[in-house]
Amino acid sequence: MKNSLRLHKLAACIGVAAVLAGCASMEGKGGDTAMGSGIGAAIGAGLGVLIGDSTEGALIGAGIGAVAGGIVGYNWSAIKNDVEKSGASDLGVAVTEMPDGTLRVHIPSNVSFDSGQYQLKPALLPVLDSVARALIQHPELRAKAIGYTDNTGSLQLNQTLSLERAQAVTGYMANQGVPASHMTDEGRGPNNPIASNDTQEGRSLNRRVELFLYAVKQP
Repeated sequence: MKNSLRLHKLAACIGVAAVLAGCASMEGKGGDTAMGSGIGAAIGAGLGVLIGDSTEGALIGAGIGAVAGGIVGYNWSAIKNDVEKSGASDLGVAVTEMPDGTLRVHIPSNVSFDSGQYQLKPALLPVLDSVARALIQHPELRAKAIGYTDNTGSLQLNQTLSLERAQAVTGYMANQGVPASHMTDEGRGPNNPIASNDTQEGRSLNRRVELFLYAVKQP
């Protein structure tokens, strides 16, 4: 029953996206950004249903999709290269251009925080310095940090800890000169695991911060 409901919701979202795509083609160039946001929101909502399996999940997905839908072809090459050269590759910090137009900096727990803590490890700081430079040099960019935990401990504790980890990242970059208004943070606790919480290795992978960069206008 639950899977069937999820599929129905996703089908509805895709249908809305198709309608919006048709409208965009009729609106012309002037309406591309607005229509792009609508299409992104609809597709994002579909992904949110699959990920979150709830209305809340759909809203989370729609929020990300709406942001991404307003982006038009940002060139991440120089920024991606600079972040990787800052030590990201050596630390296992993956820098990936996402299909929605964002740049994701995936920060694993072994280089970011000790278990149960939210103080940044010194080895990660050069990577965050590089991201901060990009945000300062390119005022059209914004950042969103999303913190995650494993499922050990209470849900309330993990929710608080995940937010504190995201805030530690944005707070450090704010201290480097990035305008606080250009960054947001969110804690999602043990939601959206990328590995099994049944093993120590899997729990370690789930403890992470995902930092997304996106543009609000063309440079």
